[in-house]
Amino acid sequence: MIRLAETDPDIALCFGVMHQLRPHLRAGDFVAQVRRMQAEGFRLALLEDEGTVRAVAGYRYYEKLFSGRNLYVDDLVTDGAARSRGHGRALLGWLVEQARTHGCDQLELDSGVQRAEAHRFYFRERMHVSAYHFVLPLRR
Repeated sequence: MIRLAETDPDIALCFGVMHQLRPHLRAGDFVAQVRRMQAEGFRLALLEDEGTVRAVAGYRYYEKLFSGRNLYVDDLVTDGAARSRGHGRALLGWLVEQARTHGCDQLELDSGVQRAEAHRFYFRERMHVSAYHFVLPLRR
């Protein structure tokens, strides 16, 4: 079952899987950070199987001059112990349906250059590389 994590306990349930993608996150700060992000439009979805969180996605809606209305996926991760069972594909499919329901022109995400396994997954799901993402760090 896929649903939004809208309560503090549901958000906390997502930490273990999200931490696999974002190991710098700390459990004690996670709920508060997600709550701050939710105030700015962030949504956190979870896929449960047999009462256990198996995959998590963080996403938001926005509009750009060059590409119209978009659903942007900040985070998409499947529990390492539950990979290749269709959870990632199911959650991505759910995100695509959310994008369509909300009138989006496309779904976008960034993926670290080192994440070859994730790239293979995205290519299998008919996604393509459309841009480089440049970063200028402002804090040390």
